[in-house]
Amino acid sequence: MTQIEREEMEFDVVVVGGGPAGLAAAIRLRQIAPETSVCLIEKGSEIGAHIVSGAVIEPRALEELLPDWRDRNAPLRTPVTEEHMLYLTPHRAINIPALDRVMPHMNNHGNFVVSLGEVCRWLGEQAEEAGVEIYPGFSGAELLIENNRVAGIITGDMGIERDGTQGGNFAPGMILRAKQTILTEGARGSLSAHAMQRFGLRKGVESQTYALGIKEVWEIPKENHRPGLVQHSFGWPLDDHTYGGAWLYHFGENLVSYGFVTGLDYANTYLSPFEEMQRTKLHPAFRKHFEGGKRIIYGARALSEGGFQSIPRLSFPGGVLAGDSAGFLNVPKIKGTHTAMKSGMLAAEAVAEALTKDTTEASTFTALVKDSWLWSELRDVRNIRPAFSKWGMKLGALYSGIDSMIFRGRTPWTLHHPHADNETLKPAALCKKIAYPKPDNKLTFDRVSSVFLSSTNHEENQPVHLKLRNQSIWRTVNHDVFDSPESRYCPAGVYEQEQDGTEWNLRINAQNCVHCKTCDIKDPTQNIEWCTPEGGGGPNYPVGM
Repeated sequence: MTQIEREEMEFDVVVVGGGPAGLAAAIRLRQIAPETSVCLIEKGSEIGAHIVSGAVIEPRALEELLPDWRDRNAPLRTPVTEEHMLYLTPHRAINIPALDRVMPHMNNHGNFVVSLGEVCRWLGEQAEEAGVEIYPGFSGAELLIENNRVAGIITGDMGIERDGTQGGNFAPGMILRAKQTILTEGARGSLSAHAMQRFGLRKGVESQTYALGIKEVWEIPKENHRPGLVQHSFGWPLDDHTYGGAWLYHFGENLVSYGFVTGLDYANTYLSPFEEMQRTKLHPAFRKHFEGGKRIIYGARALSEGGFQSIPRLSFPGGVLAGDSAGFLNVPKIKGTHTAMKSGMLAAEAVAEALTKDTTEASTFTALVKDSWLWSELRDVRNIRPAFSKWGMKLGALYSGIDSMIFRGRTPWTLHHPHADNETLKPAALCKKIAYPKPDNKLTFDRVSSVFLSSTNHEENQPVHLKLRNQSIWRTVNHDVFDSPESRYCPAGVYEQEQDGTEWNLRINAQNCVHCKTCDIKDPTQNIEWCTPEGGGGPNYPVGM
């Protein structure tokens, strides 16, 4: 095979991923080591393109990174003014009072409802002003490993044809050499997974567990808009043994962010996170917020929910993991932006020290994390998510209240995540089918119209980036045992089972992929491999909305 000649560029530090963690890391590096050359790559077409609008931000990390963020016109314009936690039954919503005392980590006083894409674009501007070189539209395809250390990354080739040959517009990926590489790819990042496997970063650590978050943004009549309203719910429509719930935030100019999180350790193969999300809008507690409105954005992504117990070793020869690549999401808070940013800032400090001392590994990163509020925050809520897995929704909520209100997270025990998410599905013969309502195309919708709103696009002739390692395993396991669960858990309609005579096959509509990574996580035998597509592909969410 002919060796591809690649252009090389050299930096002190390469950051992979233009989300809150990566941008905070890049900015912090230039603050504390202004002579350090820093390059940041982002697989989206621009900074923020792969981040759906509508999130609640705790500004703690931002205050530390850029204390003058208000003077810099940071897009935090909608303070939280009202919040509710609801337990849903099929027809009622029971308000849980005294939220700040029963579940203090859910208290959003002092937080802001934002367009996270816009926040990231603003952080990108701050990074560029600080001297960071940012390259959007470039995916990190491979780790560059030399002498058993990461020496940088190789970006993805462009112009590869579907059959793997070089097309007429072929452009080889570049080698970006770095003394240190910071991986902030988000949940289930490809390079992060490679680093974990190569350097044994998960040895002795509990399995990471994930959730699928599906989100819509609506534009509603001004008279119905309540800026700063935050509403969360749990209970219906999920059964007592499935973790998840809905959120709804009013923000911006007559915008509402609505979404649904489903823990990917669910057992019923017939459950569809997308359909659960759609039918929750029919509940009276949610329906009223959308009346007279128009759905304008749709997207989905996986979230790392393992928390404290599932954090891997953070440093390796030549680099570190930060943000959701390492699993720093605070699950009970339903927030990861402030923790991601803080981890990125600490990663930058450890990397800067390693560069100064000319050491291969930024081994002080773990100690910096353990000495910070980030570690204590995750430690104190470590039992909340596994309590729901162990005892179900009702008893899990009861335990969480006791753990939070009485023990304040200081319990002498630690609950555990007993299974990886791909191990929890029950065979179809043991599951009850779920009758989901048909979409009315006013409040509820199908996958096709939803994916259209994500502006998802992949170069038509590029190789399919979603691959079955073994087609026969799909037929004998996924189809015969579980009745094709990928056709239900994928929120973008990528997977369809097709019958050709007596044979069943899986059709993969890779063009629809919104890069949520759910298939890579939930497939029962880990037979589906999510590979990095060409840079710039995938969803293109409007970052200013």
